[in-house]
Amino acid sequence: MRGYLRRSHGVGLAVFIAVAYALGSMLVGGMLVLAHYTGGYSVLLITGNALGLQNWNYPGLLIEAPWGFIELPFFATISMVLVSVGVGIGMAVALLLGVQLIREHRRSSGRPTATGAIAGLTPALIALVTLGACCSTTLAATAGVGLVAQASGSSTSNLLFNNWYLGVFQIVVVFVALLAQELLLRVYGNLFAAHDPGFATRDDEPRRLDRRAVAVGALRASLVAAGVTWVLAVLADWTVTNPSSASAALWFNWLVEHWFLGGFAVLAALDPRTLRRWSLPTIATARGVVLRATLLVGAGTLALWVPPPLAGAGVEGFGNELLGLLGVPASLGGVSPVFPWGAALVLRWLFQYLLLAGFAACVALAPQRTLDWVAEAESVPGPTGVGGVNVPNAAAISLKAR
Repeated sequence: MRGYLRRSHGVGLAVFIAVAYALGSMLVGGMLVLAHYTGGYSVLLITGNALGLQNWNYPGLLIEAPWGFIELPFFATISMVLVSVGVGIGMAVALLLGVQLIREHRRSSGRPTATGAIAGLTPALIALVTLGACCSTTLAATAGVGLVAQASGSSTSNLLFNNWYLGVFQIVVVFVALLAQELLLRVYGNLFAAHDPGFATRDDEPRRLDRRAVAVGALRASLVAAGVTWVLAVLADWTVTNPSSASAALWFNWLVEHWFLGGFAVLAALDPRTLRRWSLPTIATARGVVLRATLLVGAGTLALWVPPPLAGAGVEGFGNELLGLLGVPASLGGVSPVFPWGAALVLRWLFQYLLLAGFAACVALAPQRTLDWVAEAESVPGPTGVGGVNVPNAAAISLKAR
C-alpha cells in the first residue's frame, strides 16, 4: 500500500487525511479545545499526579494559548498518531483506487474493483466509529467508548478510567483492517490498478459474485470482527483483574477461549488459503491432533455448559450465561452475563460465543472441508488421515494454491 502511494504520488494526500483525522479526533476527545483566553502562551510538562493513578498518561504536555489549549497525555498521543497514520494510508489508497476506477470504466472487472474500493475504506470506517475514543480526556467521546465497552465486555466508566485500553483497541482494529486491505491488493491488485507495475498479475480470473462468494465473505468479515474484539477482551479483563494473581481457570479462559479461538478465527478470515496450505498436511500428525483437540475443547467450553466449579472460577460458556439469565443458581452452573438482556448481550452470544465456537468445532471435526469452503477452494484427493480426513500432499497443495 505504501508503495502504491509512492508510485501514485499520493503521499501528500495520505498526510493530509492523517492530519485531518488527528485534529478531528483531538476535538472530539477533548485534547484540543478552541476558546478565547486573555492570557498568553504557556507550556507545562506534567510528570504525574498526587494519587499516582493513570501512569500511562505521563509525562504529558499542557499547552495554553489565547485561542484555547491542548492536552497531550503520553500514551493517548502515541495511539492517536498511530491510528491517524493508519487512517491516512487506508483512506488515501481507497480514494486513489476510486479515482482510477472512474477513469478506467472497466465493466468486465467492475464488480471486484468496486468491492475493493469499498473495502479500502475499511480502516477509516472502523476508526470513525470510535473517533476520539483513544484520546478521550472528557466525556466527549462517550458514544465511541460505549461501543468499545460493548464489544469488549466491559463498562464505559471502567474504560474511561483505564483509557489506555481504548488506544490499544483502536490501534489493533485499524492495523487488522490495513492488513486485510493489503492482502486484498496483493491478490487483486492488477484489477484495481491494471497499469501499475507494482502489482503482480494473476493468470486466473476472480470468482463471480455468487451466493457462495457472498456467504464466504460475510463469514470472514464476521470472524474478523468477532475474533479481534474477543482477543482484545482479555486486555479489558486485565483492567479489573491482575493477571499475575489470576487463577489457572482464568488463564485457561484467556489463553484457549479468547486468544486461541479468536486468533485462529482472525487468521482463517484474513488469509484462509495460507492457513489451509499450512494446516492440512499436519492433520494426521500428533501436532495436528493436539491442534484439533484444543479447538474442540475451547469450542465446547465456550458454547456449552461448564460444571459449577469451573464456571465459578471463570471458565464459563454460553450455556452458563443463559442459565444465569434464567435465574439458575451458581451451584448448578449459572453465571450472570456481563450485560443485561438486550441487543448487546444477543450480539455477544451470537458472534463472540456461538460463531467462534461453531467455526472452531467445524475445523476440529472436518478441517479439510471447512478450510476448503472458507478458502473457496476445491478439495484435493489425497491419502486418508486421522478420522477419515483426506490429507493432500505438498505438491498437490502447491499446485492448487497456484
